[in-house]
Amino acid sequence: MTALNEDYLTPEAIALIERARALAPKLAERAFAADREGRVSTQTISEMAEAGLFRVLQPKRWGGYELDPRVFYTVQMALAEGCMSTAWMYGVVGVHPWQLALFPEAAQQDVWAKDSSIRIASTYMPTGKAERVEGGYRFSGRWGFSTGVEHCDWIFLGGLLPKKDGSGTLEHATFLLPKSDYTVEENWDVLGLRGTGSHDIIVKDVFVPEHRTQRTNDHSDAGCPGRETNPGWLYRIPFTQVFQRAVSSACIGALEGAVADFRQRSASHIGKHGNKMAEDPNAQTAVTEAMMAADQLKLVLFRNYARIVHCAKTGDKMPVEERLLQRAQASSVPKVTGRAIDELMRACAASGTYKTNAIERVFRDIHQGRTHIANNTDAYVRAHGGVMLGLPNADPYI
Repeated sequence: MTALNEDYLTPEAIALIERARALAPKLAERAFAADREGRVSTQTISEMAEAGLFRVLQPKRWGGYELDPRVFYTVQMALAEGCMSTAWMYGVVGVHPWQLALFPEAAQQDVWAKDSSIRIASTYMPTGKAERVEGGYRFSGRWGFSTGVEHCDWIFLGGLLPKKDGSGTLEHATFLLPKSDYTVEENWDVLGLRGTGSHDIIVKDVFVPEHRTQRTNDHSDAGCPGRETNPGWLYRIPFTQVFQRAVSSACIGALEGAVADFRQRSASHIGKHGNKMAEDPNAQTAVTEAMMAADQLKLVLFRNYARIVHCAKTGDKMPVEERLLQRAQASSVPKVTGRAIDELMRACAASGTYKTNAIERVFRDIHQGRTHIANNTDAYVRAHGGVMLGLPNADPYI
């Protein structure tokens, strides 16, 4: 299902989405290995790159497609029908060309001048320690959860810097570092999303030039100097409105993939007591409720991005109440899909808990996705609720 008023679905966009859908069965075949080995295969990464998927949000002047975010998230959901780890990795790594386009031109040249297909990893937690020196910063720290880092040659790392207004207040900043400046500690051994390879990153006293930093939440032209060379409307969307879906939308596609597996399983499975799974009221309820959940979540996703795109194109400023509601809605996706996958797993009964059942893996993946800080639904729901009840906005990213 896609949204109504689909003017963003250009022939180019449709071709990219079809390539993603064509990859999904291959990803499903490799999903068990990715889960077991803790990494998405280099073959998968190569096929995604050859299909142009990592270029959806990349500027045209750097060989990208510079397409509507709805195309990006449709691609992500299609990939997730085959393997949620792959789609999660795609959501994180594939969105980074958008942010690099906001950096000064010199940073874009550093990364893409010789090879515009270079990929960037990230971990935005603001744990980096930056000391001001001539021309930039001495930078150190340790970060967790760097999804897909082994498939990337640069990285975005979070830190705090004083605001440029002289107030002394700290604000989030993104630091851009080459692979030679950081080490990866391979420690990703968790419940779900095992294939994402989201390892720790360690940086010890390296120099980061000023042009490789960007004030993450400064949406002004001054805060986004890359707009001088990348003036398209895509790069006028606020940071959070692009990134808020990168770590939730894969859950929707994964749920739809689980529904497909569940229907196939139900067609032939007979329980230990001789009952047909398809005749089980629990199974019948679970499959329809899962389909309704996915449908409703996609409707909200597409509707919200229609508003985001409209504001970016026209220069309209979206009210804070609406932005907070969209953040709460994005963060609720893993919670809603988690409830649906719970019921699919329950209807699979005891035999469904074997790791040979793809639904079992999706169950773990979605619940792992719920642990991401951006999916802390209760916090973002309360942030919106507080503003609606007359309190000041407490979310620094909105």
